[in-house]
Amino acid sequence: MLRYLLCLLVLLLFLGWWLSEMFNRKHVATISLSATALVALLLHEGYRENAYTPVAGDVPTIGFGTTAGVKLGDRTTPEKALNVALKDVQKFEGALKECVTVALAQHEYDAYISLSYNIGSNAFCKSTLVRKLNAGDYEGACYQILRWDQFNGKPLAGLTKRRQEEHTKCLGL
Repeated sequence: MLRYLLCLLVLLLFLGWWLSEMFNRKHVATISLSATALVALLLHEGYRENAYTPVAGDVPTIGFGTTAGVKLGDRTTPEKALNVALKDVQKFEGALKECVTVALAQHEYDAYISLSYNIGSNAFCKSTLVRKLNAGDYEGACYQILRWDQFNGKPLAGLTKRRQEEHTKCLGL
């Protein structure tokens, strides 16, 4: 019986800690992308040594999803691509911190950086998602992530899967 009560106590302590972490929102200036979110982002983007066009009509992309200044024919190395991706993440974090005016939990922040990295800071900051978020509609903002699964008006299976994962992360599930 004592063993059972101790296990129950440990479980309750863990649950209390987990709930505290899940819903503990902080000012965005004090948050940075988590290591697990960075790895997930890089895995979503994938690595390409040579510049390519991901979808007909899209911009040339290289490394881990970098598009700035990329031309077809460009080449990179894993080390250089990782350094560029880390700098890109910092730019997207800076943009998010300028356009999001409410406190976020770590899981929300991670989901929004992943989305912003993929759609661009300008699109992210001007989105209905950010308007909802800044109005305090946290759940509604998370659901807006699901709307960003298209390219030129057509859903892409890979984007749909990524948005579902980001949405789930955003909700803290």
